[in-house]
Amino acid sequence: MHSPLVLAYLGDAVYELYIREYLINKNICKVNNLQRESINYVSGKAQRKTLENLIDQNLLSEKEKEIITWGRNAKGRISKNNDIVTYRLSTGFECLIGYLYLHDKKRLNVIITSILKENNK
Repeated sequence: MHSPLVLAYLGDAVYELYIREYLINKNICKVNNLQRESINYVSGKAQRKTLENLIDQNLLSEKEKEIITWGRNAKGRISKNNDIVTYRLSTGFECLIGYLYLHDKKRLNVIITSILKENNK
């Protein structure tokens, strides 16, 4: 299996691609608006909140929680824009997305759909 930081690296790209496609499908046509809106989903703070919502709603399996913990505990370079807790939780979230992209795209789509549905409330 890949390291948690490699999975987080992949998960970051995959999640951003899903979000970009979602926003484009909402007919946001200006790149500046797309970028500004995407931050509501892909920033460390937004990913932390998304992960906390998934956990609060009990939408994650035990295996998925283990992957998040594994990714959360990986040693990486902390962004100056985030505190340590936000960095670790967002890394755990990205690790899960990367793992699911490689191993269970159907489950990944279920989780992404749930995230987007929650954000549209």
